[in-house]
Amino acid sequence: MGDDGAPGLDQLPHHLLQRILQLGDFEAADLASLEASCYTFRAATGLGPIRFKSMTENTALQACQSDSLFKRLPHSLQSQLAIRCNGNWKMVLRYLKAFQQAVTGVTTYDGKVQVVAGKYLTLFIDSRGSLYGCGSNKFGVLGQELSVSECRIPVCIQVPVPVLQVSASSHHVALVSRNGEVYTYGDNSSNCLGHGEIGGQLFQPRLVETLKNIPCKQVSTGLMFTAALTREGEVYTWGSSSNGQLGHGDMVDQSRPVRIEALVDAGHVIQVATGPSFTFALLDCGKLYSVGGGNNYCLGHGDFSNDAHPREVLFFDEQKVFVSYVAAGDEHAVAIDSSGYVYTWGKGYCGPLGHGNEEDQVIPKLVEKLRDVRAVQVSARRRKTFVVTDTSELYGFGWMGLGSLGLENRGTSEKILEPELVPGLRVAQVSTGNYHTVATSPEGYLKGIGDSGTSQLNFSEKFLFNTHLL
Repeated sequence: MGDDGAPGLDQLPHHLLQRILQLGDFEAADLASLEASCYTFRAATGLGPIRFKSMTENTALQACQSDSLFKRLPHSLQSQLAIRCNGNWKMVLRYLKAFQQAVTGVTTYDGKVQVVAGKYLTLFIDSRGSLYGCGSNKFGVLGQELSVSECRIPVCIQVPVPVLQVSASSHHVALVSRNGEVYTYGDNSSNCLGHGEIGGQLFQPRLVETLKNIPCKQVSTGLMFTAALTREGEVYTWGSSSNGQLGHGDMVDQSRPVRIEALVDAGHVIQVATGPSFTFALLDCGKLYSVGGGNNYCLGHGDFSNDAHPREVLFFDEQKVFVSYVAAGDEHAVAIDSSGYVYTWGKGYCGPLGHGNEEDQVIPKLVEKLRDVRAVQVSARRRKTFVVTDTSELYGFGWMGLGSLGLENRGTSEKILEPELVPGLRVAQVSTGNYHTVATSPEGYLKGIGDSGTSQLNFSEKFLFNTHLL
């Protein structure tokens, strides 16, 4: 009994306490604190499918079972993830929550935020869905006239609706609104903006009319082309198809979005990622497809040839690997599986594959140095790779010129051939450009790494919390 005669926690029915925990939507750390501080929460309850587990373990297990990634996994892979987390369901829950935050945006007390590094610029989406940017305005990618060469502080880019997600190449920008509309702006070379044969540049985001009644949830920008993923799991592409990267079975450019029919037959797509001249499509069943330029072995099929037809990366299926996330660099690619292992393939020059050498990899290969960490996100760009773990650590490898890996100067060597921990950072999400990188902490604070020669890192750590002042 409590001091006032009311029953204590230990006298409340276990099923009632369990229900309270479930409704509370607690983080894994909260459940661990309850378990550590109160015997009632760490004692075996006899409740749930695993009767020897504590009340907080049962709560964590049930939360895992409602997670979108976990529900897609076969039972054997669910068990494998649990084993990777030492059989601790609170650790599994932490992993799944960290994965969702890295993929969908960092949740702050004010809402979700996202930061994206373009080639020479940085774009920010605040909790209200407003879009800001700083850095190079070449081709009008910051929504300014060409007379403005760079924006030395973040400027608000005028979008008529709240923004959900954004992607930037060196030439153009594509974004998805919260209601599923797609907007593009920048240079329209090869008609990569999707507005038809208009030519020139657009300095303000314009609605892509072809997709007006087709709600989308993600966009990805290649060098001269664009891909959009619909809420129904279909992929539309447009722009240059010089290497077959549009996935329509030919090398014909498209001035407006066209659906990739081969992927409709393959299954439900949950993510797209584009390199300069190639495209990845990740299915909800964990299969990965690639199409386009095979230069540098980026397609992962074991050869150097281009392919205009989407083809499954068979390595993962043969090894029974369920891919959960993929990133496309300029000359290499990176993927995470459902247990948090990292795989790389493509051009090995400068070490962005993380295998301790500069050899090319024609098919995906497990990064052994990261075997003991659980990755939740990867980002790749020019000859470098970053990996975020479920414990908010950041690893980098590849070319570290201009400080772009955030590691200490190594004198004459600018090549990091194996993953190294970037010191002094807690990271929930990372995005890398050509020579700069932006990391977001679990609380939504920002950290810029590398070169800021075009003002792409000219923002404050608390920028996303201060946008209402701009």
